[in-house]
Amino acid sequence: MMITVIGRGHSGTRAMSHTLSESGVFMGAQLNESGDLVPPGDLYEACRVMARHVVHKGGLEWDFAQLHTMPIAPAFTRLVESYLSSVLSSDADRKGWKLPETTLILPWIVRLFPDAYFVYWRRDPRDSILGRHVTDDLADFGVPYDHTADLRLRRAISWRYQYEIMRVTSSPARRLNVQFEDFVLHQDSTLRRLEGFVGFPLAKIEVRPEAVGRWRTDDERHDFDFFPQDALFDAHRSAAGER
Repeated sequence: MMITVIGRGHSGTRAMSHTLSESGVFMGAQLNESGDLVPPGDLYEACRVMARHVVHKGGLEWDFAQLHTMPIAPAFTRLVESYLSSVLSSDADRKGWKLPETTLILPWIVRLFPDAYFVYWRRDPRDSILGRHVTDDLADFGVPYDHTADLRLRRAISWRYQYEIMRVTSSPARRLNVQFEDFVLHQDSTLRRLEGFVGFPLAKIEVRPEAVGRWRTDDERHDFDFFPQDALFDAHRSAAGER
């Protein structure tokens, strides 16, 4: 069984990685404190290889169409397999990985690992863009976009790009949507959903309720009109049965 967590940096994906590790899932030979499989260099380069085939149509529009049908570049496959070498060579029954930048190459990851279990992890973008992340400048990963000197706007554009690439990628056969806020505020019920998805018991890790809604005390710009309403966390919305 292969499990991967898909979600932008600062979306709280470390909670899922730590949960899987504590539950006996082999998440790679070397992990950092965020539960990322490291070193990430080969996967970063794989991002640049795939980005060559993304067409920027201007503004917040990108064309990902050819990624779904064109042959996957051999260099991409080689780089991903190199990055995942400790996972792919492991004889563990349950294994996987987490690295936020995997989101940037989701169309080809879904095609490379059609039988994997994909946890699509989401968090209110107003919280996701508060802190610095390596994907703040998409150009560092070869992704074309309208560059801006406004740091918060750059982060918001990066968030929107990753939202779009997740939205247009054909859904993998095994996929579960999980909201970070639900994992924190309703951990028991969210764990039951996850256990039903992966088919084995999951450990309960410590979570911090204060991580939800941090944007409310932020003094800088954190809300953008291109954040879709369905991406903003609604405390009254139930996660039950969401896929």
